[in-house]
Parts: sequence; structure tokens; C-alpha cells
Amino acid sequence: MPEDPTRRLARESYISFATFRRNGQAVETPVWFAPANGKLYVFSEAKAGKMKRLKNDPTCRVAACDLRGKVHAEWIPGRARRVEDAESVAIAYEALHAKYGWLMRLTDFFSRLTGRYDARAIVEIELVPPAD
Repeated sequence: MPEDPTRRLARESYISFATFRRNGQAVETPVWFAPANGKLYVFSEAKAGKMKRLKNDPTCRVAACDLRGKVHAEWIPGRARRVEDAESVAIAYEALHAKYGWLMRLTDFFSRLTGRYDARAIVEIELVPPAD
């Protein structure tokens, strides 16, 4: 039985998160992410292009990558959405803090210092299981 892709990705530091323009062209962005409850969580600036693209089309794909976005594993399709309810946001931040530790806390600190923390959005990604 193949390993669950969420568990396999959990060992990675970055994923390339691809969202799609209206013309179908993928736009790939390397992001920090954390798994929780069988889903992946990512944070982004709420006004970023990926957030606008997700609003139009929740289809996405992810793949393990390095800091610069060079993909080193297969793409996995998924569906993503912005979550705003307090419980989901708390789950996301708890998972991100558990995974990235002091780096995430430092990122939060500077985001608060610059006023960008409150301009964040949390994205929940549900991976689509492969067809048998």
C-alpha cells in the first residue's frame, strides 16, 4: 500500500504550491507548510496573487521542493481554500509552530513588527487521493 502523500510531504521543509490562472497556466510558489488532521496548512499574504487565484479556482497541486522552488518529487493534485474560522486558524498555527519552531516564531515577530501579521491568510489544502 503506498504511503499517504500528506505523511510523505511532512518530512519536507518546503512545498511548491501551484495555483491556476483563468487560462489554466500554473503559478508555482515555494512555501512553508505543516500537516494537521490529514490536511496541509500554508500561510500567505491575504492579497497575494495565489489567494486571488484560489478564490476563482480551488484546484491546486503541490510537490516537495527546495527553498528556491526546485521541485524534487511528483506533483500531487489537491483542492485549497482560505480558512478564517478561529479553530482552523489555531490548528494551522499550532502545526506551523510545531514544525518550524523558533523560525516560525521569529517570522511571526517580524510580521507583527511590520504590521503584516494581520494581513495574513491561512490556506487549507486537501490532497486528492490518486485513482486506483
